[in-house]
Parts: sequence; structure tokens; C-alpha cells
Amino acid sequence: MARKTPTDPVPGAPTTAGQMAHSSSPAEADPVRPIGGQSPIDPLTTAEAVEKLGGTESAATAGTGAPRGGYAHTDGDAMDELTARRDAILLAMLPDVAFDGWTRAAMLRGAEMAGMEREAALASFPGGPAEVVDHFSNWADREMLSRLDPQDLAAMKVRDRITLAVRTRLEVLAPYKEAVRRTIALLALPQNAGIGPRILYRTVDAMWFAAGDTSTDYNFYTKRMLLAGVQTSTLLYWLEDRSVGNADSWAFLDRRIADVMRVGKNIAQFQGLGGLLNHLPNPFRFSRHLRRTMR
Repeated sequence: MARKTPTDPVPGAPTTAGQMAHSSSPAEADPVRPIGGQSPIDPLTTAEAVEKLGGTESAATAGTGAPRGGYAHTDGDAMDELTARRDAILLAMLPDVAFDGWTRAAMLRGAEMAGMEREAALASFPGGPAEVVDHFSNWADREMLSRLDPQDLAAMKVRDRITLAVRTRLEVLAPYKEAVRRTIALLALPQNAGIGPRILYRTVDAMWFAAGDTSTDYNFYTKRMLLAGVQTSTLLYWLEDRSVGNADSWAFLDRRIADVMRVGKNIAQFQGLGGLLNHLPNPFRFSRHLRRTMR
């Protein structure tokens, strides 16, 4: 099944556990040399970077600071160049992250290792290490979708599609387990409290769209809320898994998916309870309103 390109994001639309609204907290300060300035998700970040590259933002990126997590293709060579530059710096710095954490020093070394001037790291990630962490998740999501693209998802049951999506993303991250641990530590800092829920939402949203989800009613919220729990618990289990081929993690994932299927059926029984669930706002309509207020 050809991969569906997700529509515009709903940054924090479902007000549920693991799906909180975007925080404007500042980026993590480097332990050696503090970084002042923007939030890692400042809507001006991408716009300013694109302007420096001589391009313009596409409609998909305007006002959000990112092209829906980078899942959809963007208009213009400038955005492609910026994403490629960020990817190169990220991948070059990941070996240092395993030892030094997400720091400004690792960013600068990453730019050098990628064959760029050190200043390229600061221009590409003006929000500092926290913005690089955001892009790390973005990159993992894109790699996951790329690997899912040739799969015949249409021939699978929905539960199998979601299981494959969660497993595929963990396989993408397999060479970078220590960087993932460092990511969790950085996101636990108070100034980065809003980033974790936002990137978790972006990940489960991408998984559901890849699985062919087109819901716009209360199911939109419940599916992402339940999958956020599966994604988080499986990731934490996987980080400590020492079994051959991560067999224990995949068994754990299967159990969590089975639990979610049971919970989902129970929730569906209350669909018509007082008509309350049917009055939840359309998430796509909310998304359009949110983007207007961010501009």
C-alpha cells in the first residue's frame, strides 16, 4: 500500500495524556556555554532559516516552524536543503551524543564532521540542543515512514499495521539507543517539558496516517491517546531489553496492542453516551484555527 501523506498537524489538539499543547519554554542551555534565545519550536525558526537560504516557506510550514514534522514533501529547494543540512549534522553528531549528551559542543563537532563550518550548526538549529532533539524525532519518523512505504499495509489488519509501525520506528533507532536515553534525560528538564508530548503526538499521528486512519470524530483522539501509551511503554521496555533480536520487546508490544484493542472496544460502547463524544471538535478544523493564531 502506498504511504498516505499526512495532512497538517494538530500540535497538541487532543488534550489527553501524552498529547499536551505546545510549550514556549526556552531551549536547553548548554552546560558549558549557555544558549540564549528561542524556543526550539519557535515559529520563526524555520522561516528565518529559509530566508537565509534564499527561499520561502510552503503553505505546509507557514506558522508552524516545521512541515508537519517533515512527513510531507515541501515546496522549494530551500526547505529540502535545510532539512538535508539538519539531517547531516544530526547523524554526524549522534556518536558524540552517546558520550556527551545533547550539547552545543556536540552540535559544533557534528557540523565539522559533516564537512560544514561550525556556524552551520547554529544557523540550522538556532534553538540549540533541544531543537536538535526535536529534529532527531522528526528524522526517526521520516525514516519509519520510508521503511513502511513499500510494505503491503492494505493486506494487513489494522492492529498489524500499527504493530509494524511501532516496531519499525524502534528498529530505526536501534543504532542510537544511548542517544535515545540521553533524549529522555533532556526532555525531563523543566524547560523542555512541552517538547516531549508534542513529538510523541507527532509520532503516533504519523503512525495512524500510515496505517490509513481517516477518522475525524472522537476516534481521532482515542486512537492517538491509546497509541501514545503503547509507544511510550514499549520504548522504555526496549531500552532495557537484552534479549536476542529484541524478541522480548516485540512480545511486550504484542501484549500492549492486545490491551489497546480491548480498551478500544470498551470505549466504543460509550460512543452515544449522552451524545457527548460526538460533540468533540473536529481535529482538522481545530488545526486550521490553531495555525491562524500562531501566525
